[in-house]
Amino acid sequence: MSSLVHKLGLSSDLSWHDVFSLDDPSLLAFVPRPAHALLLVFPVSRSYEKMRADEDSELPEYTGVGTGEEVLWFKQTIGNACGLMGLLHAVCNGMTRDLIAPSTPLSNLITEAIPLPPPDRAKLLEKSPDLASAHASAAAEGNTAAPSADDRVDLHFVAFIKSAENNLWELDGRRKGPLNRGKIPADEDVLGETAVALGPKEFLEREKETPGGELRFSILALGPSFG
Repeated sequence: MSSLVHKLGLSSDLSWHDVFSLDDPSLLAFVPRPAHALLLVFPVSRSYEKMRADEDSELPEYTGVGTGEEVLWFKQTIGNACGLMGLLHAVCNGMTRDLIAPSTPLSNLITEAIPLPPPDRAKLLEKSPDLASAHASAAAEGNTAAPSADDRVDLHFVAFIKSAENNLWELDGRRKGPLNRGKIPADEDVLGETAVALGPKEFLEREKETPGGELRFSILALGPSFG
């Protein structure tokens, strides 16, 4: 994950770190702070899909465009690319955007995407050779073979970021648009008590309350690199 975002242009001052607990202070102490974004990996369970369908049925299709947007959101049209979508949402928003080097694939992508409506942003991602090359290179470094675009995968990625307006945004290319989950205190990051309660814990609690609920969750935090 860190290799991929660095190849795309994010400063090496930031890296991804495993989060082993959302409420144990001794385990949270291992995560460098401040945490600028969270990447949640979770099971696409029956209870989650019902919640998603119910919530999306009440939402209009997102049509945001231009520099006035609080967040930059991409609709996912590439099969089994939810990890890449999560990474893009995490690094292209919030204060992390300020740590992207100029004239890099990420900075060029942001510049091109901002004036486009969501359907054209999706096409921009589909046609980007820089993204495809960096993604393939990073995937080759792993120990597990990456699934093809047509494979059925029951895990999904979603990003949580804190905006300049101190809102917690849930960013998922499978939804109808970006989701504002509420205000965060100005002095808290996305691993703070408020953000965790508004974001990742909602996913965990839903599965805990569901008979036979799926609990295969992992969380990564984007924060200062070690050393």
